[in-house]
Amino acid sequence: MICIQHATIYTPDEVIKDGTVLVVDGRIQTIAPTSQIELPDRVSCFDATGLHLVPGFIDLQLNGAIGLDFTSEPRAIWPVAHYLPQTGVTSFLPTIITSPLTAVSSAQEIITSDPPNGFQGAMPLGLHIEGPFLHPDKKGAHNPAHLQLPTAEKVANWSPANGVRLVTLAPELDGAMDVARLLSERGVIVSAGHSTANFAQAMAGFDAGIRYGTHLFNAMPPLHHREPGLAGALLADDRATIGVIADGEHVHPELVKLVWRMVGNGRLTLVTDAMAALGMPPGHYTLGDYEVIVDETTARLPSGTLAGSLLRMDTAVRNLINFTGCTLAEALPTVTRTPADLLGLPHKGRLAPNCDADLLLLTPDLQVHTTVIAGKIVYQK
Repeated sequence: MICIQHATIYTPDEVIKDGTVLVVDGRIQTIAPTSQIELPDRVSCFDATGLHLVPGFIDLQLNGAIGLDFTSEPRAIWPVAHYLPQTGVTSFLPTIITSPLTAVSSAQEIITSDPPNGFQGAMPLGLHIEGPFLHPDKKGAHNPAHLQLPTAEKVANWSPANGVRLVTLAPELDGAMDVARLLSERGVIVSAGHSTANFAQAMAGFDAGIRYGTHLFNAMPPLHHREPGLAGALLADDRATIGVIADGEHVHPELVKLVWRMVGNGRLTLVTDAMAALGMPPGHYTLGDYEVIVDETTARLPSGTLAGSLLRMDTAVRNLINFTGCTLAEALPTVTRTPADLLGLPHKGRLAPNCDADLLLLTPDLQVHTTVIAGKIVYQK
């Protein structure tokens, strides 16, 4: 049992200027103004005067960090998860990019097994399988040798129970609509991405159960005034939630601002799409089969193609605020409530009674000060 006192608390409905949160057995029990709450005996209290208390961040697309790549080394999920709380991330979807289907099976084995003894860190919520059902003309940093058409047989054991939460595919591929229907019926979130789909094909994908768009504008045709394409369909259709990499490199800040104006925080999720170089100095790193050259700001293949990002999630939140002029309260759902709702997890992504006590304390300049996961402090700056 712990309590956090005198924080500025961001609940789904209001901002409490001097509030206290009481956590019992890993869940939020009470949220109230500090002056109105009576604490039980023998509770450990944390004075958060001057700090913002917000829900922990959720990243729907992360390829690796601290020199480790999930696709080539699925066991990296656990050491990366230990690192992530210092970036504000308390739960995430480890992302497996285009590779032989045996690599997906290996990752499923890891993510459905128990964490290592003594593990403390961000909780993996299931895998994001990004490929191999992608269009070769929009492969990005994915190895075309492993691309293939989707079939029911290839996804026979892909389900949340077997560790698969989200699947990115190109809706225009032969068989994609049938696979999208099949996966969505199992509770897997199906996303459109790495695609040449036109507007009509994208809308048909939404009818088949696609509900997400992987890194809007990247690896899809540009928005055109006579053919809106996949990007236009994602922006236009209220059924779709959208992922955006807000690092200022993948999408121009002014375009992020325009997307914000169009869809708001109810359909926008910030993702990092970070790769092994996250938290590391410039150098050469791995993304799937490829060596990636990393400088101070970007990760690229030798050809110059962007290959994931170096983005921390707390930086993404600060960027969104800077790009759009929105408030912290307005930005928070893009990394908390909206991704949690997409995944069907009402107990995550919000500060409310009975929700998981995945919490962040942020400094006035929105740096991560303290991270709490399931009611336990796992990181302090």
